[in-house]
Amino acid sequence: MEKNEGVRVLAQNRKARHDYFIEETYEAGIALVGSEVKSMRAARANLKDSYARVVNGELMLYNMHISPYDFASSLNHDPLRERKLLMHRREINKLAGYVQEKGYALIPLRTYLKRGKVKIELALARGKKKYDKRHDLAEKDAKREIERAFKDRQQYR
Repeated sequence: MEKNEGVRVLAQNRKARHDYFIEETYEAGIALVGSEVKSMRAARANLKDSYARVVNGELMLYNMHISPYDFASSLNHDPLRERKLLMHRREINKLAGYVQEKGYALIPLRTYLKRGKVKIELALARGKKKYDKRHDLAEKDAKREIERAFKDRQQYR
């Protein structure tokens, strides 16, 4: 996104960047019912363990938990129902081709409001092995140590 004006993050999947190599990201709309939109605006959504899949030429989102809206009628939405993602046909076909390759998955990274509409950032991701995760943690620790040493050195000048 070029500008972050008018963008408010509602939910993030922080674990996704730890568990997957992110190849590309895409923006998609999401088809919601009224009480889901109100619940999303109150930031009552959870992306943990959620994923997307191409089914019959449509992009569907599974396991995204949106808590029932407290002030809605007794006919509230199902928190874990499958939801349709809205993208252009050629983008869906491109993603379907990638997902058929070994090791690729469609993982939601975050949901946000953009110009009053709920959007989802979807990542084309490849799973990390255990040693990849350890390597990333070691790099992160090393970088933190370097910054700490540099900060201490600047402090004593």
